[in-house]
Amino acid sequence: MHVIDRAIAGFLPYLPKTLVGRVAARYIAGETVEDAIRVARELNGKGFRATMDILGEDVHDLDQARGAALTYRTLLDQLHHNKINSNVSIKLTQLGLKVNKRECLELADSVVVRARDLGNFVRLDMEDSSCTTDTLEIYAELRRRHVNVGVVVQAYLHRTADDVERLIDLKPNFRLCKGVYVEPESIAWHDMQEINRNYLRVLERLLRSHVYVGIATHDEVIVSEAQRLIAELKLPPTAYEFQMLLGVTEPLRERIRAAGHPLRVYIPFGRDWYAYSVRRLRENPRLAGYVLKSMLSF
Repeated sequence: MHVIDRAIAGFLPYLPKTLVGRVAARYIAGETVEDAIRVARELNGKGFRATMDILGEDVHDLDQARGAALTYRTLLDQLHHNKINSNVSIKLTQLGLKVNKRECLELADSVVVRARDLGNFVRLDMEDSSCTTDTLEIYAELRRRHVNVGVVVQAYLHRTADDVERLIDLKPNFRLCKGVYVEPESIAWHDMQEINRNYLRVLERLLRSHVYVGIATHDEVIVSEAQRLIAELKLPPTAYEFQMLLGVTEPLRERIRAAGHPLRVYIPFGRDWYAYSVRRLRENPRLAGYVLKSMLSF
């Protein structure tokens, strides 16, 4: 991690919003549904799938949570109408997880039902460790009701291998990522080699168990090992997909697609782009290097 990138990440809250916006434009589609659909259509034309995330989280008002669920149902309608190859990713704190867990479950269910009726799919994003147990419990309940729902698990958490085992009988659909939230060493690995080892252990367990996995990574070592496992197990492209963030490591994204693997691009959008950008760049200071380039281009 470059010392300059870390320094920039620390100063992000004090930088002009317009400057952060120039960097955010690389990995946020814009503020509107139309922006997200435009980006997804371009990606679909290049052979990529998409998933859309309406920015906003940690809602503490149930009326806001209900509004967020309605917005996602409307988004699903628009994806269907525009024939866009994209599913949606939702954060449960945006649907009121920290206010009323039962209401959050029912709001999430309403989104999954709308997706089911339209032949689409919903992914429950994973947030910080305070949400892990509740998110997985809500996922398990939704999975018992529906087949078109998946969840994210994070390889840096010590608990993840056990979580996978507890859910595996449900034939889940996982997105496996490393994890970006700052967590204490008592519950999460900080050493990247150990995180990678656990990522590959969990990935192999899932692929050998015929569990559909979204292999979410920008790490070339992980990509290479995943491709080796896929070849060794003779898995068809219907058994997995790679997933990457919009605007990140695009040359690697192109190589994965060119090798014949399905790949889905995560497209965040919405009016809350600034708070998301500051958090994302502080969590991943490497991306903050783009801020420096923008500053020098003035």
